[in-house]
Amino acid sequence: MADPRQLRYTKTHEWIRPDGKKAVVGITQHAQEEISDVVFVELPKLGRAVRQGDEVAVVESVKAAFSIYAPASGTVSQVNEALAKDPGAINRSPYDDGWIFVLEPVDPKEADGLLSHDQYEEWVKGGH
Repeated sequence: MADPRQLRYTKTHEWIRPDGKKAVVGITQHAQEEISDVVFVELPKLGRAVRQGDEVAVVESVKAAFSIYAPASGTVSQVNEALAKDPGAINRSPYDDGWIFVLEPVDPKEADGLLSHDQYEEWVKGGH
């Protein structure tokens, strides 16, 4: 199981887990609670080049659709195909089975510039 304290976070509620020159991306526990019942995930296209802050994917719930943004620049090298059949994995396991895509290569400096777990928790407590 991924340790949320080892991840970096965005103010738009994505997490990134850098691993060498690649990084796994998903949405936070807080985000999945706000979204509630995820019913569909529009995954990004493999090979798509994105810049930090670009809209990359869409998560739909019974409430609404939510854009997912790239926490770092890179190329989409892998997507979580299992979400097509089981989008609820995002609700049940946002840091493990519910990951959304992988970026590579990723500049570690971009990820380092994101919020730490404690900073993110404080930001959320502030009502964001």
